[in-house]
Amino acid sequence: MSIPRDACSLVSKEEIESVQAAPVNETKSSEHLDGTFRVSQCLYTAAEFSKSVSLALIQPDQNQRGARTPKDFWKEKFDPYQKEEPKTKSGDEKEQVSAPKKIESLGDDAYWVSNRFGGILYLLKGDAFISIGLGGTDDEATKLEKSKVLAQKALRRL
Repeated sequence: MSIPRDACSLVSKEEIESVQAAPVNETKSSEHLDGTFRVSQCLYTAAEFSKSVSLALIQPDQNQRGARTPKDFWKEKFDPYQKEEPKTKSGDEKEQVSAPKKIESLGDDAYWVSNRFGGILYLLKGDAFISIGLGGTDDEATKLEKSKVLAQKALRRL
């Protein structure tokens, strides 16, 4: 059983400032239980708002014995992409989403999911996973590299 952690304890304000090359004005923590998971989020608000960073830590809700675990969720979300041949979407879906990209040597498992803002890095470690989203004008490859740097720091404290 893991001890519930606060997402803001995983990466320091100074580490965000170093990676984003922008001062962070505020670090705001929030937490909620969704009936299955305990979700702790941390928003690092940069002076230049577009460079803000969002970090979420998803852990099992200790009050929900036998419920789905973060690992179960992970398998549902990412197992279809294990072979790099994503399952085809049903014809109803209008927005084409690119397949998550597997990231090697990060946590127990990691994926980069592209979006119109760049993307979000998801990584699994033990019975928890984190997601990191960076703002800013960097291209997707740069955001991925910056996300990986922050993920390494967060993993050391998880």
